[in-house]
Amino acid sequence: MALLPILTYPDPRLARPALPVTEFDDELRSFVADLTETMYAGPGGVGIAAPQVNRLQRIVIVDVRPKLGDDCHGLMVLINPELVGWEGMAVGREGCMSVPDFTGNVIRAERVQLQAQDGEGRERVYECEGFEARAVQHEMDHLDGLLFLDRLVSRKTDLFRRKNYQKKK
Repeated sequence: MALLPILTYPDPRLARPALPVTEFDDELRSFVADLTETMYAGPGGVGIAAPQVNRLQRIVIVDVRPKLGDDCHGLMVLINPELVGWEGMAVGREGCMSVPDFTGNVIRAERVQLQAQDGEGRERVYECEGFEARAVQHEMDHLDGLLFLDRLVSRKTDLFRRKNYQKKK
């Protein structure tokens, strides 16, 4: 497995829409493993999408256990995901590995239902709520060339410089 370089804003490659995955083979599984390792290596990484590492395929990895413990689905490999239902709306703070210097307030659905394929191509259905639903929606936006910056409530009042914490020696 390998850590993949993450594209950062304002790289124009982040604005490109991704294409559906059609081949479920060993190369795809290897890429998914590398993408997952890259997500876990990032500070606070709970999700990542293939376009963030310059691969234009509809692949999302989400694992919010670092924030929620076991009160979630755990590691989700979402290939060709589609939202099929949503309810409620809430404002919440989001950050992104592709926008390392800022966080912002974004309106998202509180509960979502989605369909996706796993790494073997099997169809899956997930129902997510709260932080997990927010993370899924955030990562799926990358598949359409969108960043949380594109969904800010207000660029004047809802964009914040991220705090930098020094590691203790």
